[in-house]
Amino acid sequence: MFLVDAFTNIPFKGNPAGVCVVDEYPSIDAMQRIASYYGWSEIAFVKKLGENNFYIRWFSPNDEAPICGHATMAASHILFSKNIVEGNIINYQFNSGSLNAELRDGFISMNFPAKPVQKCVNFPFSVSKVIGIKSYKEVVKDDLIYVIVLNSKEDIFNIAPNFDEIRKVNCRAIAVTAPGDENFDMYSRYFMPRVGVNEDPVCGSMHCRLACYWHSVTGKTVFRAFQASKRTGALTVEYVGDRVRLSGEAYIVCEFDIH
Repeated sequence: MFLVDAFTNIPFKGNPAGVCVVDEYPSIDAMQRIASYYGWSEIAFVKKLGENNFYIRWFSPNDEAPICGHATMAASHILFSKNIVEGNIINYQFNSGSLNAELRDGFISMNFPAKPVQKCVNFPFSVSKVIGIKSYKEVVKDDLIYVIVLNSKEDIFNIAPNFDEIRKVNCRAIAVTAPGDENFDMYSRYFMPRVGVNEDPVCGSMHCRLACYWHSVTGKTVFRAFQASKRTGALTVEYVGDRVRLSGEAYIVCEFDIH
């Protein structure tokens, strides 16, 4: 087992993810027990299929996740840095699709499916109750999450999420985002108490939604993104039609055996 901080090059920043490289997958129950025991937002279980081909599964403390950006970043960092894969490209298969990761000048660049969002007029929660702020621009959503668009980056830092209220909403997570400044093109935070993590420090899959949204608003295709959790993290997000490329760094904190 490796513990890797993703979307950062500084230990104890970014988003911690576990990585298990396995010859054969343990049972679903065993993988869920491991994820629940450690309590990180995700653990990636990776099995080699061929020379540069791997199968990847992600488990949160409460369930198997459909997709996960930061744990894929962590897994890719392990496969590259430990010379488990030859060359600079990894091809992943997962339960509902495929993606790849490429090592470019010390950065890992991952190609994920884009997740378009739609404006939501009627939504089953009060914005002021779930994040403690009344003023916002709009709410958008896809099949899994709601995104509340705020007026400024100051709002991102100043909101007061109510996790009990967020947990009541029938969705996987609620994100907040705001336009950027001279340092970053977008700011965000991500809350998912229903899957066992109140605030996800840096979420890659959320940025697959934010890339689609901010492209529709600004027309831009490349964004420098900052997630304003307590740990913080930064990544480059590129909108390329039906795919989103997420790029960043990672840092190995520790490695150990599970018996």
